[in-house]
Amino acid sequence: MAPIPTPPAEPQDSTEPYVGLEARSAERRAREHGWSTVRSLPPGTIITMEYRVGRLNFEVSHGRVTRCWKG
Repeated sequence: MAPIPTPPAEPQDSTEPYVGLEARSAERRAREHGWSTVRSLPPGTIITMEYRVGRLNFEVSHGRVTRCWKG
């Protein structure tokens, strides 16, 4: 029987410091901190609610991160 795969580790990084940053700087910082996927979304975007390990989501308004969450 094949072993059960172990999901990749998620970076131990707080989401709070990203809020208020310019979107490009926030994305660069996220990648430097080990996030494999960084997603920038305009306010009110309809998205699915599946949780993806290693993904960091930004809500961006006028070029700045206004909200940040994992998954």
